[in-house]
Amino acid sequence: MFNEVPPEVGWYLAGFADGEGSFNVSFRPRSDYKLPWKVSLCFNISQRDPVILAQFKRHLACGTMRQRRDGVWYYEVNHLLPILENVIPFFDRFHFLSAKKKRDFAKFKELAELMRQGQHLTRKGIEEVLRIRQSMNDGGKRKYSDREVMERLENPQRPYARPGDAPG
Repeated sequence: MFNEVPPEVGWYLAGFADGEGSFNVSFRPRSDYKLPWKVSLCFNISQRDPVILAQFKRHLACGTMRQRRDGVWYYEVNHLLPILENVIPFFDRFHFLSAKKKRDFAKFKELAELMRQGQHLTRKGIEEVLRIRQSMNDGGKRKYSDREVMERLENPQRPYARPGDAPG
């Protein structure tokens, strides 16, 4: 599929993503999972003009576009299979020039492989995801800190309790 992307388009999109794209891993609390977290990967880009984002959607052949209330358009791929089959092969072919994006993409690929193997469904795997994400996106802003993730693993029935807190 990616052999059909014209090189000038692929390199343009890779360059655009090098400056504007983001590779992320997130944790979402879940009460219906074996572990209290859903781990998700996401590649995304936001822009006021949707034209280039539509090119990503077309050439990556996956993902969704939506417009926020402030008028900014958002393109994202947040399902593991299209990340493994579409996003990663695209950027393996049309790679990045900046050291920072190369590093983040390498970590993203490492996380995708860990998740493909189902390791994120274990406590040890969650610890590995946390270790890998520490060096992504220069630390970035996180909705849940490593400490919060680990505390909820320790005490999933009482997600806001601290170790040593008395019940009730």
